Amino acid sequence: MNGSMDNITVAIDAMSGDHGPVVTIPAAINALKNHSQLHLILVGDEELLKGLLVQHGAGDNPRLKIHHATQVVEMDEPPSRALRGKKDSSMRVAINLVKDGSAQACVSAGNTGALMATSRFVLKTLAGIDRPAIISALPTIKGHTHMLDLGANIDSSAEVLYQFALMGSVLTRAVDNVENPTVGLLNIGEEEIKGNEQVKAAHKILSESELNYIGYVEGDGIYADVADVIVADGFIGNIALKSSEGVAKMISHSMKAEFKRNIFTKLSALVALPVLNAFKKRIDPRSYNGASLVGLRGIVIKSHGSADALSFATAIGEAVLEVHTNVPELIASEVEARMDEGKKESAVEEMKERQAV
Repeated sequence: MNGSMDNITVAIDAMSGDHGPVVTIPAAINALKNHSQLHLILVGDEELLKGLLVQHGAGDNPRLKIHHATQVVEMDEPPSRALRGKKDSSMRVAINLVKDGSAQACVSAGNTGALMATSRFVLKTLAGIDRPAIISALPTIKGHTHMLDLGANIDSSAEVLYQFALMGSVLTRAVDNVENPTVGLLNIGEEEIKGNEQVKAAHKILSESELNYIGYVEGDGIYADVADVIVADGFIGNIALKSSEGVAKMISHSMKAEFKRNIFTKLSALVALPVLNAFKKRIDPRSYNGASLVGLRGIVIKSHGSADALSFATAIGEAVLEVHTNVPELIASEVEARMDEGKKESAVEEMKERQAV
């Protein structure tokens, strides 16, 4: 389905996540208010979802439909079991709706491994892409950066890391309207000699590629606004992300504890409240919720499992944006162009070899 259409339909896995429909229903209602062209298909227990919609005064909203599903993928369920034994889960059915064209995107807060495995099985990967990746926007000192892979692939070859860079660059160009996004490769240092063989090989490929590659980026550079796209394998990317989330929680907890220490610190907190609120709003993770599973023949957005209604609505907004900008089609077109270019170069090299003989 084309993102240029007036109406956009998104399938919502309404049952998954830590909170299920208690969060997804109000989030869906809020998303409809924010996007006038949006229609939603809520996938899950029909009776339960109908009751919650009535409670929220949205029982007769013509832009909300319910698609019944009898099963739910649990947050700790092995992906293989979810794939084989939960064919009527809200997650699987929502992805199926994307495959058959009933919806243009799917949003789920469910089990990441199960979501990736099911999405890959149902939608398949784009031609020329070996592995899908998880990409998300992260706040920086000046704005935000896009980072991938955030956990879909534990060990990625240099060629796969190049594919991640290509997909991240295309997505960033589309959703951020950045003409030529800068790309950095996450490493333990900026010097040429640092890094494992896999990273060094990826560095060589990226340095010789058509991408706007700026070289290695250290961990502290993720939030320093040094690159529009930061590339890593899923093992490193996920650790970097979770470590950052842990530091943010620690800082928040420590600041609250210090401000509550005595009457003087409480008064200081009142004076500093406007600044603190502005800071909180600027780095609020709920404003960055919604990681895209790029490399698939369809749009699937992964919301944080513990997302609240505001956060989940942000993930729905990300789905709308990617439908508008036709991200999978843009990636497919870019990959095809690179493959064609590679074939031309191979043909030229082969011709030179024949002439030499």
